[in-house]
Amino acid sequence: MRYFIPILTLVLLFSCKSESDDLFKDYRAENEQEIQDYIAQNNLNATRSNSGLYYVIDEPGTGDQPSFSSNVTVAYKGYLTNGSVFDQSDSSGISFDLQRVIPGWTEGITYFKEGGSGLLLIPSHLAYGNQGIGNIPGGAVLIFEIDLISVNQ
Repeated sequence: MRYFIPILTLVLLFSCKSESDDLFKDYRAENEQEIQDYIAQNNLNATRSNSGLYYVIDEPGTGDQPSFSSNVTVAYKGYLTNGSVFDQSDSSGISFDLQRVIPGWTEGITYFKEGGSGLLLIPSHLAYGNQGIGNIPGGAVLIFEIDLISVNQ
């Protein structure tokens, strides 16, 4: 009887562990491998930043280059590495402050100039983390096709 309560406590802790593990899991290594595999499968020439963001510049653009605090207009398509589209704008794009979006966009959009286009491959720690949002699961790598229409004054 004296071992019953400690054993019951351990059973309860381990049964709860599997549900809460995903909230604290570090997906960086898995995301890195997933991005590397995606780059290889799609024959991309991607550049990795110090944060772990990958980007592909298809067209660098010739206009203004945004800063981290710029307001920009971007046309985009967002999907998971399996090709499942979770969001996209129309061709006229949407306008937003770069300080009000996921860190992967805040950093990634600054690699383009007005008129530029390419891809952002964003690991989960620069997106929605372990929790995800809507139809984006926790720990997901996000791919965005980007057209930087304008840097707004």
